[in-house]
Amino acid sequence: NFTAYFQDFIDSKENKGTKGIYKHTLDRIRLFDPDIDKKNFEDIDLKWLTDFENFCARTASKNARNIHLRNIRAVFNNAIDYEITTAYPFRRFKIRPEATRKRSLSVEELRKLFVYPCEPYAEIYRDCFKLIFMLCGINTVDLWGLRSMTKDGRIEYKRAKTGRLYSIKVEPEAMEIINKYRGVNGLLCVADRWSDSRNFRHQLNKALQRIGQVERKGRGGKKIITSEFESVTSYFARHSWATIAAELDIPDAVIAEALGHSSPYTTTSIYINRNRKKVDEANRRVLDWVLYGKR
Repeated sequence: NFTAYFQDFIDSKENKGTKGIYKHTLDRIRLFDPDIDKKNFEDIDLKWLTDFENFCARTASKNARNIHLRNIRAVFNNAIDYEITTAYPFRRFKIRPEATRKRSLSVEELRKLFVYPCEPYAEIYRDCFKLIFMLCGINTVDLWGLRSMTKDGRIEYKRAKTGRLYSIKVEPEAMEIINKYRGVNGLLCVADRWSDSRNFRHQLNKALQRIGQVERKGRGGKKIITSEFESVTSYFARHSWATIAAELDIPDAVIAEALGHSSPYTTTSIYINRNRKKVDEANRRVLDWVLYGKR
């Protein structure tokens, strides 16, 4: 039974966020096909997938629909691995991504943001954005969850998204920011100020988008802000790091490792996991170019 196995697949996930993403897909499937609980893997064919995508298209963007389709494909691949089924409709059904809007800053824009004379309350948010960039685009949930550093100057943690063990060398510029915002409950004070990473991310993004020219008008001195970075979010730091690394001709496999992604090149991935030096050197090259213009 397809949905019974889908639920078992969800239950096998440890990460609460991952469970929620797959559960949302299963809910959409049941909304689309009222008889799905009676169907087997073999009933999910090319037509079913096409109709399901068309159903989702009424309320979701192309990339949002693709998340559901990739989740279904992941369940099929898992079922095939465990020899539950040999059916695989994705041989003929292709998931094609749609280009998304710009989510990175140019080197010039980064330099501008890094030294922008922001309001006192926004300084910590601007510095957190810089730290995310300097730590190879670490996710906000992982930044919030950092607890300590190793004796040899690295942060080591399991990525919340994948559970994969990860290690980043803390460069002097990043160390300066960490020392500035040392925390009690975690490595950084963000773990003291915000009870969860989602609230931290929300406040971070909100503050970043309000950095700009400030004027006070009227008798009450109403504050008017002309934003310089109105669309920027914490994810821009991660995407910008990867984009600049690619522009510096750093190999894709090294960039993937730096971001905590799995490389499509198995041998290369194993080598990089054993030797963090390549990632450390890549990050130093990116920082030298952005911060000091050294190429």
